Amino acid sequence: MLPTSNVVYENTGVIVDNAALHPDILINADDRAPVVIEGEYDPGVSVEDDARARLGLRVTQSNRIIEAAIALRYPETLRIAADLDIATKLGRFLFAVEYEDGKRFPESGWLEGSCEDVADMVRLASIPQSAVDEASDRLEKGIEVAASRMNEMARLRPFITPEISKLLGLADVLQTRRMACAIIANAMVFHNRVAGMHKGIQSLQSLCGPDILNPHSEILDSWRKILRINYWPIFAIARDILFQLPVREAVEILRILYDTADQITATGAHIAHDLTGRIFQRLIADRKYLATFYTLPSSASLLARLAVAKLEGIDWSDADALGKLRVGDFACGTGALLAAVYEQIATRHENAGGKAEDLHSVMMEEVLYGCDVMPSAVHITGATLSGVFPSVRFYGSRLYTMPYGRQRDGTVSIGSLELLQSSSIMTLFNTSDPALRTGSAGEETATQVTVDIPDEGFDLVIMNPPFTRATNHEGAHADVTNPAFAAFDATSADQSEMGKRINQFGKGTCYHGNAGIASAFAALGHRKLKPGGMLALVLPLTAAIGSSWTAFREMMALNYIDVSILSIAANGRDTSFSSDTGIAECLIVGRKARKGHAADLDSEFTSLIERPGNFAAAATISVAINSQDEIRSIDDGPFGGTRLSVGDEHVGEMLIADRKKDGRPWSSVRVADHSLAQTAHALSESRLYLPAQATQFGLSMTNLEEVGKLGLVHRDITGPAPRGPFDKLPPSQTATYPALWNHNASAEKQIVCQPDSQLVVRKGLEDKAIAVWSTATRSHVVLDFRLTSQPLAAVFTEKETIGGTAWPNVQFEDTRFDISFVLWCNSTLGLLMHWWHSNRQQDGRARTTITAVASLPTLDLRTLSDHQHVEAKRIFEEFREKELKPAYMADVDPNRRKLDRRVICDLLGFDDATFRAVRDLAAKWCAEPSVHGGKKRPATLDNGA
Repeated sequence: MLPTSNVVYENTGVIVDNAALHPDILINADDRAPVVIEGEYDPGVSVEDDARARLGLRVTQSNRIIEAAIALRYPETLRIAADLDIATKLGRFLFAVEYEDGKRFPESGWLEGSCEDVADMVRLASIPQSAVDEASDRLEKGIEVAASRMNEMARLRPFITPEISKLLGLADVLQTRRMACAIIANAMVFHNRVAGMHKGIQSLQSLCGPDILNPHSEILDSWRKILRINYWPIFAIARDILFQLPVREAVEILRILYDTADQITATGAHIAHDLTGRIFQRLIADRKYLATFYTLPSSASLLARLAVAKLEGIDWSDADALGKLRVGDFACGTGALLAAVYEQIATRHENAGGKAEDLHSVMMEEVLYGCDVMPSAVHITGATLSGVFPSVRFYGSRLYTMPYGRQRDGTVSIGSLELLQSSSIMTLFNTSDPALRTGSAGEETATQVTVDIPDEGFDLVIMNPPFTRATNHEGAHADVTNPAFAAFDATSADQSEMGKRINQFGKGTCYHGNAGIASAFAALGHRKLKPGGMLALVLPLTAAIGSSWTAFREMMALNYIDVSILSIAANGRDTSFSSDTGIAECLIVGRKARKGHAADLDSEFTSLIERPGNFAAAATISVAINSQDEIRSIDDGPFGGTRLSVGDEHVGEMLIADRKKDGRPWSSVRVADHSLAQTAHALSESRLYLPAQATQFGLSMTNLEEVGKLGLVHRDITGPAPRGPFDKLPPSQTATYPALWNHNASAEKQIVCQPDSQLVVRKGLEDKAIAVWSTATRSHVVLDFRLTSQPLAAVFTEKETIGGTAWPNVQFEDTRFDISFVLWCNSTLGLLMHWWHSNRQQDGRARTTITAVASLPTLDLRTLSDHQHVEAKRIFEEFREKELKPAYMADVDPNRRKLDRRVICDLLGFDDATFRAVRDLAAKWCAEPSVHGGKKRPATLDNGA
């Protein structure tokens, strides 16, 4: 399974200064740290000590230090196996990795897996994550210093950096200069790899060392020689940038980056081809508009592993068959996802007895398709992928820069999304005009090429598309016509035309303007995927629960089977699988159903405690997910999901839940304790089934729109005339048209709230104002519920009041319902249902819309008896002046506890045991990261139960 490694067992003479020592298994590979495996039959009492004893030793073959050792416990079945090969292939091994710095993976307990999983861990352990992180930091620092020199040059020689920027297809700004330095640094790191592999290619030290008078000339000459051999994606654009630099500035920059390249090589992480891609992603000038946030390497690995594992009918030993696969990323950025898929295909080929190097040419020429609107991103993708086996030639690639913005013929283009209406598109590949560099062994002289990306032509489409939305006019986007198409200095006219183009192409697909460009890329992936192929996406969590993503969920329900949805239940930035997004994300993997195959709506929902921190964690989590045979269902009752463990560490839960055909929210995402999901699901089906209770009870529930009518959206009240008939002014005690408009946490602690505004009728719109005022009521439901600062999910006003952006009206035919509704919504069960039905993308916040809140599961107020309505009035009067704590403290709020008892026992008629179970449920709910958002609570409060 490790054909490029030298694997020896029980050999002496392999350890420096200790020739008699014989590690059980010693694995050496070029450009990787050696790994030792020490094995014993289970229980392997001393195997960890044996493994740790090998750390820090130096091996004779490579003179490198052993930084990682694997302690392996063989199953007893191997001891008596008649056919050892078969027993080894079928056996389940226990293993752990010991590191020289004293760390262990997992921290406690043992990993369990097949022989393939052990081989996979050897590959991962041979490149320590700490070395990769150190190399990334050093590369970023070196690039920053080099870019400062280029920035000085831009002030003194203002006509040079614009030429460099043209090579990259970007504006002449600091970020572009950083990218230019990153590309040079990338080439220098690779130079260290290939030096000595070919005759006449000298080391960087001999070309750029302190004794060399003119490194500029020496490096240019050497890179010309390298390009005559191979390596075009890596060195061509770097040579072009270097050629533009004056000698003095070039020498300064080269000496800085020479030191950086040497430091990276010294860490042993220079073969982690993703290094430059990571740094490059931080430098993208138009990231605020393109929203091209970098897929973290461990996240890319996790998604690729899950998707590749589900590919059907693949003979991984057959190189010819693998060459017929088609993998596409139509928003490839720096190629992290394509590189992760390549690594998985290569690994599976090696595990099946093949040699990954033999796949390289066909992978580059035929298998991997990458598209992006940024020429420099496509360059980094090409460098990353070709660097997997840099000495293997290939003659062409499927990496394309897509036309974006205003074109020379006066039309506008929208990048890869042009493929929504065509399988062919005219595009420019390279970052350097007029060269079209498509292969590693040379260049073609052409400025454009017609790309054919056929519909239903791909076995796997994997993407982390941009998240920008045409309707996002907040913050820095406030004065932008269309933020979704504002990159590359697009004019307002350009943005408008591009917006019209995507609206035209997106008709009949799952694209929605409020969902953003990501929904258009999801539609594109669906169009390009073969029946039976796998769709793998990184999307904002709103894709699972946002109302604007309903059409996407409908598409998935009608067309996909074997669907897995992963989210992260942590709080803070760790809820994303990408770098720096600051919003919760999810991974979605599904198989496109073949024609005539009914969609399977049961799906696997996995909530991770935290995102995988490294490749080893990604590998073991994917193994844990794929190896689960029996997963608990959301219909099984409040017993929690199927636990996922890495060693002794609990890393998440899995749950089977149904995806409805109508595209309703996938509410099971981002739930740390799946017993909450099971309770909420049962309650939405009129069953009160609480954790640790043996009996479930009936409780009539319905959707809010069935029992009440939602008021108007705020734009119909105060929007630009003639849409809105009112102007909004500060409140007045004698207001004719009072309004409850915005949130004010300090004034919203009691279930009875005072209006915070008044409305004044616009002249000429009196009749419309009367019609709008007829929707005024006394009950209001929250839309943007800040759980960490606001106590109330619904409020009551003494007078009929118009609800605004935060508090729309709810109209009931029976005015008694107002009081019962407010009591229910602010009990623990009401809070749970509001959270369950809401968008939980942001920490400590449960957001919804006036459209989505109509389907909020709520108590069916029509089923309450006259006696119960009287009791509700009594409870309401008791609580109208009591202050409630913010919702995230519902479990320790004494008044919320009293409200729960009154609602559960006195209004609904359940016993004291049920009340106590509801209070336990409150503690579970308040422990959810999406509820508390990491906010600490006062230590003086207690449950009082």
